[in-house]
Amino acid sequence: MLQNVIIGQYVTGASFLHRLDPRSKLISVFLLVFVIFLANNWYANGLVILFTILMVILSKVPLSFLYKGLKPILWLVLFTLILHLFMTREGNVLFSLGILSVYEEGLKQGVFIAVRFITIVMLTSLVTLTTKPIDLTDGLENLFTPLKKVGLPAHELALMMSIALRFIPTLLQETEKIMKAQMARGVDFTSGPWGKRVKALLPLLIPLFISAFKRAEDLALAMEARGYRGGEGRSKYRLLVWKGQDTLVIIVCIAFGAMIGAMRYIWV
Repeated sequence: MLQNVIIGQYVTGASFLHRLDPRSKLISVFLLVFVIFLANNWYANGLVILFTILMVILSKVPLSFLYKGLKPILWLVLFTLILHLFMTREGNVLFSLGILSVYEEGLKQGVFIAVRFITIVMLTSLVTLTTKPIDLTDGLENLFTPLKKVGLPAHELALMMSIALRFIPTLLQETEKIMKAQMARGVDFTSGPWGKRVKALLPLLIPLFISAFKRAEDLALAMEARGYRGGEGRSKYRLLVWKGQDTLVIIVCIAFGAMIGAMRYIWV
């Protein structure tokens, strides 16, 4: 299951989203996450779903790949949906299961939370799936540049965030290897009480931390060997170019947000 996590991975391609400037993608996904939380009715959430599907189509990322990436969070989405179904007691009763009753508002809130969860994960994942790690770092650094005036090290912060994001799939793969090695020695991670399962996971932490620190040390040595001394005085081999399509994407996201905001008050 761990190897199916898609956050932090990059899929080579030449789609419309691949060609966008990383800055426009980062700004757009920030706006869209905010807009998704504005959707509070069926029409607005339906539009959010359609918009997300359109982005997936424009990315040309294989659906099977996206589905594998969503599988780890589907249980969490299902749990949240069931929790809202039986814990929210507002509106008309739709049906009853013994002592448990499902209310109209519970179904509504459960579906809305599930839609928000899935669409946010999909849209944020598309940013890393369609953006090279080096371009993502440059985009973050450029957006953080105004913060230099207050003493924030924009280059170092962007590099740190990019490395952390890039190391997510690497550390998950390392965890998968350690788990398989432990299972070969007779450790059971899949059966028994939850307390026993959690206790079985503790032996994973020490080798995982050792591996993470070793990789960090190797990365630091490699950067030092290549003469890395921070962002001051560094030039760029690849320069980011803001194009008309990037402006268009921002305008579309703002218009989409205005539409969702209007629907929030028109259809309550």
